[in-house]
Parts: sequence; structure tokens; C-alpha cells
Amino acid sequence: MDSQDDSHGHWDPFGPALFDDPQSRAVSRVGVVDIGSNSVRMVVFDGAARSPAYYFNEKIMCGLGEGMMQTGRLNPEGRKRALAAMRRFSLLARGMELSDMSVVATAAMRDAEDGPEFQAEIEAETGLGIHVIDGAEEARFSAQGVLLGWPGSYGLVCDIGGSSMELAEIGQGKVGRRMTSALGPYKLKDVEGGAEGRAKHIRKELKALADYMGTQRDRLFLVGGSWRAIARLDMLRRDYPLHVLHEYRMDAKSVRDTIAYLETEDHEVLRKAAGVSATRMALVPFAAEVLAGVVECFQPSDIAISSYGIREGLLYEQMPQALRDRDPLIEACRFAEAKDARLPGFGRQLYDFVLPLFPDATDARKRLIHAACLLHDVSWRAHPDYRAETCFDNATRANLGGLKHWERVYLGLALLHRYKNKREGTRFENIYALLDDVHQREAEVLGKAMRFGAMLWTLEASAGHARMSWDGTQLSLSLDSDMMDLFGEVARARYKSLAQSLGAEDFGVTAG
Repeated sequence: MDSQDDSHGHWDPFGPALFDDPQSRAVSRVGVVDIGSNSVRMVVFDGAARSPAYYFNEKIMCGLGEGMMQTGRLNPEGRKRALAAMRRFSLLARGMELSDMSVVATAAMRDAEDGPEFQAEIEAETGLGIHVIDGAEEARFSAQGVLLGWPGSYGLVCDIGGSSMELAEIGQGKVGRRMTSALGPYKLKDVEGGAEGRAKHIRKELKALADYMGTQRDRLFLVGGSWRAIARLDMLRRDYPLHVLHEYRMDAKSVRDTIAYLETEDHEVLRKAAGVSATRMALVPFAAEVLAGVVECFQPSDIAISSYGIREGLLYEQMPQALRDRDPLIEACRFAEAKDARLPGFGRQLYDFVLPLFPDATDARKRLIHAACLLHDVSWRAHPDYRAETCFDNATRANLGGLKHWERVYLGLALLHRYKNKREGTRFENIYALLDDVHQREAEVLGKAMRFGAMLWTLEASAGHARMSWDGTQLSLSLDSDMMDLFGEVARARYKSLAQSLGAEDFGVTAG
């Protein structure tokens, strides 16, 4: 397998790995706290800076904004719970030796009469500095969170919290116009006039948003716990097989159908079946009314759930532009290879080796092939009997940004076939249906090509050369003479299996 130095643009269009760059390491362990109207959450990011792992993630449902429409003040019980949570988070930050932690507070703290008083109380008891951000900043951070997971995305980000809802435009890697509104469920539930009064209030708020933001027909990115709860209900209604919220897609019809489903079914039964907390479920009907209005007003071409929001936006804020511009999937896979593979760096050569089998691959497809090659050996510690399924499970459910659900399945199947010839008989067969037959076969070819390529693994991977070619009917393998001994009995069997998956009329090997 040919080896090529990164400085020669080997990874184009991906570029060399950045996770070990000093600027990247500076954001590899970052703590953030979001004091929201409904919950208080602490997240510590760690790992590959462009696609970080959640080293720590804890949420306390405090309900700070509940009842604020009547009293103008924070919920007293919510204050107690939030203060206790902040004391705990402060101690945890010290225990983790976090040099700094970003703490932001949103709608409830900025709108409440006693918000400044509560801010001072938390700061005095914990030593943490709190930034109470306005609605435009909240919208910007949420939009940046979406850009963390989808670099280059365009459309409208809609972030719903307990007391407010923000909109922000994104395009060309930047955040454009943004605006906040009083469309949070806590405020809606206190609107006078029941369902009719809420509908009038929602129409009024949405008109103001549309007048400022303009209407658009691009993608709508939904951020926030209430939207994610609705997505869980949509999955339940559809019997959707892959329970990963990030990049889950809906359209206007599915939103309408799920709202109707919510109106006719027992909420407690739905809550338990979908895995939604009782506190969150109480807000879902109000959020559903808002979502119906948003979809009708802005008529997006499609709707995507984002698990990334304000907290990820705070991390994005600290990234140098060079890191922001990187592909989160590839950076995460490189980090995984460097940390867990037996021979870090071999994925680079494997990618070169298998790529000729996909002569018509687009850049988007090459990206998936590249990711699979980087991950081909990171699960080697799993028991051999379960290794294939472990690979599939990791690829389809891992915290990876920039992956559509069908792409997760493609990646998972390729890695499954890295260790196993057949995919039938696993517990994941219902998930395969998210990928059409053509792409299932392509993923199988990729997996078997990696399975064969791994047989040519040497301790000094650059010592020899191996090349494959494929013209649509004939598969050819050329090995340097000093590598011929690697082409043993098992390698020959895997090469034959690859040829059969391709439907090759002829296949052979020559010594170079």
C-alpha cells in the first residue's frame, strides 16, 4: 500500500489532523454550564476538539421560569434546586481541575425581577462568574452549536427553551439575522384564553419573527429538549428503528401526524414508551402548538433535529477558525484511530488501497470510505464473536457529527463486514432498511475490501506496496514481490469473497 506524506496534500479535501495541534488542545477539555428556564446543565467536552466527546454531562430539571408570567420572579423551588446544582457543579469543576468554566444564563434569569439577585447569590456561593445573555446572543450560540455538527449548513435554527424561542439564520459557516420571542412553554401555559388565546399569541409572535427574519424554504434545525421530545414521539409513532436524535429528519406532514397522535393518545403511556421525563412531557403539548405554527409560517423544505445547541455553541466560540472549518466526522475518526487502533496511521494506507474500487465516488462518499478506514481497527479489543456487531453499534449510535442516519448505517455495515462476511442474523436487521439495497451492497464491498486489506498489514506499513484496480468486470491485485508472502491462504479467501461481492467476472493477482 502506497504511503504518502500529509504535507503533499494526501488527505485532500480533508487536510491533516488537527486534534493534536496546540490551538486544538487548548479546547480539548472545556466545561460549560447553561442555566435555562427549565433545566440547569453542566457539560465537559473532551477528546478530538472538532468533534468532542461528552466527558461529563448532567442535567437538573429546576423549572426556574415556571409561573414567572404571573409573579415576574423566578420559581422559588426552582431557585433552591438551581443553587444546589450550581454548588455541585462548582465542586465537580474543581475536582476535574478545569481551569475555567463558561456559565451562561438565559431567558428566566434575564427576565425575572430577582434575576440579578439570584446571579449574585450563585456567584458568591460558588465563585463562578455568570454571563446573563440576551436573546440575540442565545440565538447566536445555539446556531453556532448547529454549525459545530453541520459545518457548511444553511437554513433556520429554531431553539426552544422553557421561557423563550430563538431563531437564527445560518449559511456559509456564519450566523446571520437572529431574534428572540416569548414562545417558551412556561409562558404559553400562562396565556389567558386557553387554546384559542394561545393560538392568537403564537400567530402574533410568529408574524413578528417572520417580518424580521423573512420567510425561507430551506432546512429547519430544531434545538431544545421539547423539540427532541416531540422527535422521540415521532419515532415512536413511526416505529423508527434507529433511536438517535441527532440528524433525525421530519417533514411538515410527519409533524402534523405526530401532533394529532399526541392529541389522541394517553400522554403517560406515550411518555413511558418514548422515554420522555414527566417534567418534559408536561411542556410538550405547548411546544407542539408552537412547532405547528413555525412549520406553517416558514414552510421549510425539511426538518432536522440537532442535539447540539447553546452548550456546543459555547465550545465553538472558543475554536480557532482553522478548527471550525474541519470536518467533525473525519477529525473524530482520526482521534479514535490514534487512541484505539493497533497500528495508528494504517487507515491512511487502507483508504488508498480500497479507493480504486469506487471510481465514481463523490467527495461525500469518499468521506464515508475515509471514515470507515480510520475506524476499521478501533474495536479490536471486543470479543471476536461480538466484534462485528460492536462495530455496527458504535458507528450507528456514537456521538459523531455530520452524519445522516442512512450514512450511519452505511458506515456501520461497512465496519460489520470488516469482521464478518454476512450481515444476516444480527439484532440490527431492522435498521438495515434505512439504507437501500444498492448502498447496502456498496457498504459490503467496502467492508470486505478493508477485511482483505487488513491481511496485508505489516509492522512497518510503508515497507511494501499493494494496489487494486477495478474496471467494472475485472478485479486485479498487484503486490510488490517482497509482499507476496503476505498473500496467504486466509488472504486469498478474503480476496475471493471481495471479488464475489463486486460481481467480478475475473480476478487475479500479479507480482509487481
